[in-house]
Amino acid sequence: MTRILIVEDEPRIAAFVARGLQHAGYETRTVEDGAEGLRLALAGGADLVLLDVGLPTLDGFDVLRRIRSAGSALPVIMLTARTSTRDTVAGLDAGANDYIPKPFTVEELLARVRSRLREHASTPEVTLSHGGVVLDVLARRAIVDGRDVELSSREFALAEQFIRNAGHVLSRDMLLSRVWGLDFDPGSNVVDVYVRYLRGKLGAHRIVTVRGAGYRWE
Repeated sequence: MTRILIVEDEPRIAAFVARGLQHAGYETRTVEDGAEGLRLALAGGADLVLLDVGLPTLDGFDVLRRIRSAGSALPVIMLTARTSTRDTVAGLDAGANDYIPKPFTVEELLARVRSRLREHASTPEVTLSHGGVVLDVLARRAIVDGRDVELSSREFALAEQFIRNAGHVLSRDMLLSRVWGLDFDPGSNVVDVYVRYLRGKLGAHRIVTVRGAGYRWE
């Protein structure tokens, strides 16, 4: 099910938007704080963000700039009562995919959401992100909590497997096959060695050992 994150501090509007999306078959999560919205957007659990401009802690423009500076291509639609051309241009320049002035109808919102999701689905996946880690697949670049981290080609390939399969246990044999092209090598500890390297560079808490099964990206 497509997951939409609503970052809106006006309860009435947030409830109105969530109801309309849920009736259309989307899964929603609502937060009212800019910093929390940023954290969830970068955590990789949403397919699209509806982002208000006037938010506590961080305003919508700041949230959007930080999402983009982290390398995330997550679709973002700005929701705002500000209707000036300057604010619209500022939102689009900050990296917004669309901009909807309040008030708006459910029908218009749903049409914009469908359009942005179609665009995102048709764009080749060049970045992967989850839990504050962003991989630029084309540039072979890794960003961890907003900072560049150098990875070797094997480390990058291993990180890519973990993020593409976040939450799932990957066995050592599976990783040997996908990253090193080895069907079976019972005497090798290369997977364990490279997992240790990745933990040192990306954060030990992100890769969990599942006893007797393999590893899981949290």
